[in-house]
Amino acid sequence: MLRVSVACEAAGVPTVSLVCEGFERQAAATGRGLGFDRLPLAVLKGHVDAQGYDEMVASFVEHTLAQVVDGLTVAIADDGETNVEPSALDTAVRGTLDEVHHEFATRGWSDGLAIIPPTRGRVESYLAVTGHDPWRILGTARPSGRDVTVWSLAVNAVMAGCRPEQFPVLLALADVLLDPHYGAQHSGNTTGSDALIVLDGPVVDDLGFNHGAGALRDGAGAPNTVVARWFRLVLRNIFGFTNDEHDKGTFGNSSRVVLAEDMGALADIGWAPLSADFGVIPGVDSVTVARMNGGLIVGSVVGSTPEQIVPYLADSLARVTGWELTHVYGLGQGQYSPLLILSPVLARVFARAGWSKADVQTALFEHARIPAWRFETLIGEWSNLTAGRRTLVDLAAEGVVPAVFAESNDPKRLVPIVTSPEKFRIAVSGDPNRTNAYVFSNDGTHGNWTSKPIDRSYSTDLVCSIENKGACS
Repeated sequence: MLRVSVACEAAGVPTVSLVCEGFERQAAATGRGLGFDRLPLAVLKGHVDAQGYDEMVASFVEHTLAQVVDGLTVAIADDGETNVEPSALDTAVRGTLDEVHHEFATRGWSDGLAIIPPTRGRVESYLAVTGHDPWRILGTARPSGRDVTVWSLAVNAVMAGCRPEQFPVLLALADVLLDPHYGAQHSGNTTGSDALIVLDGPVVDDLGFNHGAGALRDGAGAPNTVVARWFRLVLRNIFGFTNDEHDKGTFGNSSRVVLAEDMGALADIGWAPLSADFGVIPGVDSVTVARMNGGLIVGSVVGSTPEQIVPYLADSLARVTGWELTHVYGLGQGQYSPLLILSPVLARVFARAGWSKADVQTALFEHARIPAWRFETLIGEWSNLTAGRRTLVDLAAEGVVPAVFAESNDPKRLVPIVTSPEKFRIAVSGDPNRTNAYVFSNDGTHGNWTSKPIDRSYSTDLVCSIENKGACS
């Protein structure tokens, strides 16, 4: 709604945006990122979900109404204050390593862990071997409104400890963040989901990403760790996801290391990598990103046939899924798409029986089910994210969920947790000698599954700039 307010204000129509208490700084930062500073706001005291109707109305009249009137009738005063940030080549901090680290942490430019100071010389050296034009603008960060440049990405790469040969991976991740389909502007939503990056292609082994034991553990693979840290620093420093700006995660999630798929195991069993689900040709280096809410370890899976292990895997997918069902209907429509990570030994159980990924997805669709009453309660009674509290039978009659959700009126009937089998995503990684799996619930539209290819060729940006005086074809 803030975006609507900005459009109205730009057209000369006064507005007031209603925000819940605690969201004032985020709203102000969003307006600033959209090019409109000091957007008129009116604050709702407390949280509306925890108030009865009469209490909410009384609070609005007592605390909020006057702010609405003032916002619509009083001209916005220019207080002369501007949000001045250092330019790309400014020396923002001087001092010892300890002093630099302390200053970056104090200003919110780091995650509090030790950084490598991004001196001009270090950043220039980092980019020198890539051929990329430092000042090329890749896009605009939402919601901060900052330019995303090759230079700014490299600054954060130096800070995180990334090596220059990893820069193509970082550029592909920047493409994800700038893709409207991914929706980076949702990266600070209150439920606090965080991104999971999945890496596919020859790049996994060429750059030494860990896809074995400890595949999701910090430090088990240096590239996995530093690339994921870079992603969070970019969200912080360029996209503005800090507590002072756009991050409103109630609890937040710890950042996750890059999950590298076991490309050798996939080749052996004849399965395509995860990125193929999103149009990337198998064998092409790629990153695939989605934002995840919760994860669940599926330990000690027992069975030598697909029929024996599918029920346990499906049960785990059902158990990790809760309010996210509002992305089946409510917040989104048919957009819930959880992830199952199979260890290589489990993937081989399926392949040995001749099962394809599609076969696994079909079996999961049949088994990963919950009672209809629970589904309806999660999307309509225990949350306020779905209007009307309609039944699945009603929704199926309207065509907004598939008919499989309304095969009877029995509230105890079992219904799927996704709208179609292919909504289950499957990756292969982890210790090749252990029968464990991992499941993640994803946050639907708040970080849609998005894949981008990785271009590891040497850039001709600077050559073009010199030879053609800035004109590159």
